[in-house]
Amino acid sequence: MTTIDEKAPPVADLYRRYLSRGRARLADITGGHVEVASSGAWVTLADGTRLLNAGGYGVFIHGARHPAVEAAVIEQIRTHPLATRMMLEPQAARAAQALVEAAPAGLARAYFANSGAEAVEAAIKMARTRGKTRLVSTVGGYHGKTMGALSVTAKDLYQQPFRPLLPQVSHVPYGDAGALEEELRNGPEACVIVEPVQGEGGVVIPPPGYLTDVARLCREFGALFVLDEVQTGLGRLGTWWGADRDGVTPDVLLVGKSLSGGVVPVAAAVATVEAFAAFDRDPYLHTSTFSAAPIAMAAARAAIEAIQADGLVERSASIGAELLRKLRESAALHCPHLVREVRGAGLLIGVEFHQPGLSGEMLGELLERHVVANHSLNAHTVLRLTPPAVMRADEVDHLVDACDGALRALGDRYPNRAEDR
Repeated sequence: MTTIDEKAPPVADLYRRYLSRGRARLADITGGHVEVASSGAWVTLADGTRLLNAGGYGVFIHGARHPAVEAAVIEQIRTHPLATRMMLEPQAARAAQALVEAAPAGLARAYFANSGAEAVEAAIKMARTRGKTRLVSTVGGYHGKTMGALSVTAKDLYQQPFRPLLPQVSHVPYGDAGALEEELRNGPEACVIVEPVQGEGGVVIPPPGYLTDVARLCREFGALFVLDEVQTGLGRLGTWWGADRDGVTPDVLLVGKSLSGGVVPVAAAVATVEAFAAFDRDPYLHTSTFSAAPIAMAAARAAIEAIQADGLVERSASIGAELLRKLRESAALHCPHLVREVRGAGLLIGVEFHQPGLSGEMLGELLERHVVANHSLNAHTVLRLTPPAVMRADEVDHLVDACDGALRALGDRYPNRAEDR
């Protein structure tokens, strides 16, 4: 088991001195725990405690260190981990083929990045090459925190310190096709970027047919349609893509998180030939030293193959339906006066409370019961669960029991209506 060197300074002190004092304060929330190892659905702490990982912001659909992905990466490390960038490299070509073949029909080119935010930046640049100088995103949407991605992340808290951001950016209500139509009627042709389900926005699920309407409106008004599936893609929603729920093909599909296989960070923008045309003509138009690094490409290809081989999309749908049903039952039984709604799709599930402090308290209750979850960056009243699709039956039971116990504890602590607190 991996442990912390007892002679070394405490990890929190090193964070304060060399990383971030604010980040170090998280130790006060998480009880000072330090994670040192991971495997499958579990994270191991320095003291040997094991926590079921229902967090990770949506990365671990495969669990941590999926054996097939890990083996592919280790082999690549031993042979050719990074490329010169001057010559063709087979792992990039094979990963692109695997991703395009798994993507919605009509998407034909892949640009690989190191993070979801970088994939967003690539999509914005593709839009600019097509003359789409105006950006339209949705209220509550989350697309990252680099300057372009932050411009379409509609959250004043994150934007304010860095303004001015990109010009000609507007935000319309999520799920409201009529508001989008009205916005697209104004001004020059636009690039529209939306999520199939808003994860950081609090697991907000749009009305049926919303993406169909978005795709139709983009065609009607000549807008470029970018679908941000960094969190929702590759099985998280119980379908390969959120696009599949409405049967749409965007101009650009953004992929990340699960593409890592729980091993190596990697993301991508998958585009139509038309959207990608400028990048096709000039391969140096948008580059990154570590883009399509062989170790990341080995991880991406193995991650896609593992989703297929292990039936993770189907497992996400079935396990997610069971979790959603049991969480709703627990909330209704123990604290209906505290919980506004339990909602989700596949293994992206949100518990929305009437008061924001309750989501933090439930995070603490879950930690005491050996479960890691996440808050939602754009919706502080929502606790978010993104467990892996590789969970065994006993691990699902552990998660269900922990959530039930946490909700029961909150109900006992606050027997009156949340508004009366």
